[in-house]
Amino acid sequence: MRTSLLVTIVLGSLCFGATAASADVVKVGVIGTLSGPYALFGKNFRMGIDAWVAQNGKSSGKHQVEFVYRDEESPNPAKARALAQELIVKEKVQYLAGFYFTPNALAAAPLLESSETVMVVLNAATSAIVEKSPSIVRTSFTMYQNTVPAAKVAREKGSKKVAIAVSDYGPGIDAEAAFKGAFEAAGGQVVSATRIPLSTTDFGPVMQRIKDSGADTIFTFLPSGPPTLGFMKAYIDNGLKKDGITLISTGDVVTEPDLPAIGEAGIGILSTYHYAVSHDSPENRAFLDQIRKDGGDAGEVTMTAVAAYDGARLIYKMIEATDGKRDPKKAVASVSGLSWVSPRGPVSIDPATRHIRQNVYLRTVDKKDGQFINREIETFPSQPDWALSKN
Repeated sequence: MRTSLLVTIVLGSLCFGATAASADVVKVGVIGTLSGPYALFGKNFRMGIDAWVAQNGKSSGKHQVEFVYRDEESPNPAKARALAQELIVKEKVQYLAGFYFTPNALAAAPLLESSETVMVVLNAATSAIVEKSPSIVRTSFTMYQNTVPAAKVAREKGSKKVAIAVSDYGPGIDAEAAFKGAFEAAGGQVVSATRIPLSTTDFGPVMQRIKDSGADTIFTFLPSGPPTLGFMKAYIDNGLKKDGITLISTGDVVTEPDLPAIGEAGIGILSTYHYAVSHDSPENRAFLDQIRKDGGDAGEVTMTAVAAYDGARLIYKMIEATDGKRDPKKAVASVSGLSWVSPRGPVSIDPATRHIRQNVYLRTVDKKDGQFINREIETFPSQPDWALSKN
């Protein structure tokens, strides 16, 4: 209790002393997976932010912007809260950004109000995150947003019986609920639902359970990284693809850096997602070109890079709108309803949810010019977070 009270007093005192410092440098704390098995996605946070800064400069108006990075490594709420607290108290950041994992974002959210800090979520995909504080904005995606179109596609392509397999934490539970609700509303049947511990490395038993269920289709979500590649290889190696059991997933399961390892056997696998590296637009080409100019590898680009790029856009806009001062209400209001053309396509910030509205694309794994890609074949325009908005 004494520690909690001390933190509250320290954070509260920042609110009164922060405006003077903001005239020179506005600091942004970025918490991301910079090491460990998910390090590629933290690297993508950096690539996206660096691309924005390279194209738009290191200042927003008269205020220099400094990004300060911290490593969250894995789902670890206690560490994430401590990192956020350190950034707010010691580094005096006005904005927090990043958060690959939902539990980590939720752990940091209670610090926002007393410190007058804005959070921009660059990945964590559970719908409820934005409800934890009016100072949270999201530029990534949610499971409901990407999953409802997947359920519609499965039903339209003739699927009648689906086995659901998802990771056993917030986003996976959201994905299961979203797919089940939309698929059953369209007349389909969910014959099996399996929640897989995040630590799972052997997916053979999951595949056997799916075989035994009589499903004609699998819907899956796992966080991008080692689990997704393991799941995909198990689906292929255990003969489910050969047996004609269709797989449809959110794009987390078939990120572009994993496609070479999946190989030819992955061709034809379907996913619904808000960004593909192969997205054909001048904005995406310029975005990828900038990453290459900065020394990055376009073959390593994932969805977290484009979310970070767009998140930096919002942060610059909020700094400009508040003249560099701590004013979360004014900052968030300045981006509410904002629309622009992102490397992923047309997007906007929904005023009702503070969540990004965006196209969701049906993609198929394909091979073009010797490279494996996610080729977009259908567009679901301006999708909201279906858990928070019905239109």
